[in-house]
Amino acid sequence: MSWFESFVLGLVQGLTEFLPISSSAHLRLTAAFAGWHDPGAAFTAITQIGTEAAVLIYFRQDIARILSAWFRSLTDRAMRSDHDAQMGWLVIVGSIPIGVLGLTLKDQIEGPFRDLRLIATTLIVMGIVLGVADRLAARDETGGRHRVVKERKTLKDLGVRDGLIYGFCQAMALIPGVSRSGATISGGLLMGYTRESAARYSFLLAIPAVLASGAYELKDVGEGHVSWGPTIFATLVAFFVGYAVIAWFMKFITTKSFMPFVIYRILLGILIFALVGAGVLSPHAGESGG
Repeated sequence: MSWFESFVLGLVQGLTEFLPISSSAHLRLTAAFAGWHDPGAAFTAITQIGTEAAVLIYFRQDIARILSAWFRSLTDRAMRSDHDAQMGWLVIVGSIPIGVLGLTLKDQIEGPFRDLRLIATTLIVMGIVLGVADRLAARDETGGRHRVVKERKTLKDLGVRDGLIYGFCQAMALIPGVSRSGATISGGLLMGYTRESAARYSFLLAIPAVLASGAYELKDVGEGHVSWGPTIFATLVAFFVGYAVIAWFMKFITTKSFMPFVIYRILLGILIFALVGAGVLSPHAGESGG
């Protein structure tokens, strides 16, 4: 991998990680469209550490408060009813599904799941799911003809059941094209949470999963065409770009609809199917490079 490739892929990772359009799919597609080797699951997982570092800084006050309350709750029974302490446990509970499935499906994640036809399918299907969830949220928030405004849930209403459902939604993102934020935000909206609450828990929930995945994949750096230098460079690029994107996105979702992302996902999926069907693009483009 050249330094230019690593810069472009780091830029793509930073731009797409927090948007509900799938960063892993866009890394895969960028390489395929450019005629580069597929960067692979290891490169994707490690560059995601850069964007998660942006999450750690952006949500540093929330994270510090949650960690403090959670550690105190281990020895102080009175603290166990504290919302921040409960959030700590809920992030742990919600991380179980992706941890179990990530290890179980490792070979599929690094192989069949990277087929461009599967990516196109998940882009379209999850785009439709996100669109439906967004419409339901908008209907509750604005009311409408013969309807009253319905109050949606916040993170104070989050319990073990909803935390696990969020976790299974996040685990779906093991398939490129699903989108970690897209799946968890859709799940949250369908369960009745506000856009801001769904996005906030989605980002907090991703921290242990992404950091653990990146650490696990460190052993594979240097194999094939991906070396340490370009990987670290791409991770740094992803961090700086990702921080700017998360700050913008958290403001965007308070007043705007997810429909632009829904339309983009569906059109991109259709384009991939058209290119693969016409023989312009191989569904396994770049995979032989490792």
